[in-house]
Amino acid sequence: MDLILWRHADAEDGIPDEARKLTARGEKQARRVAKWLTERVPEGTRVLVSPARRAQQTAKAFSRDFETSPEAGTGTTPTALLKAAGWPDRGSTVIVVGHQPVVGQTIALLLTGEASDWAFRKGAVWWLSSRGRGDVAVLAVISPDLV
Repeated sequence: MDLILWRHADAEDGIPDEARKLTARGEKQARRVAKWLTERVPEGTRVLVSPARRAQQTAKAFSRDFETSPEAGTGTTPTALLKAAGWPDRGSTVIVVGHQPVVGQTIALLLTGEASDWAFRKGAVWWLSSRGRGDVAVLAVISPDLV
């Protein structure tokens, strides 16, 4: 299984948190990363997206065919996120568009066994692959500034 964790792109400040929308910079970041993903992910990739507006807007740059999932939202945990994605047993690629700190914590959990607070840039992607026996390979780490 391949798991792609995508942090929402740059968003406006404001309240309520769930209603914050992407900035012009964030829209550009989302389009750039979406183009990069489109050229690489297989057809039929499942996309799980936080209910927050900024995550929904980020995902729409890639696909309009996605599932809104509270397990990808601001109040989730790494364990809930991984369960919703079907990690590590799902047979296909899954993209999760979510938030800090949980996306960084999820990567830390998969790579070290502990859900530490790892930095994760806005709009960035970590592409991980389950290699069986608990092994995880990092296939790519992409920042919007690099694509």
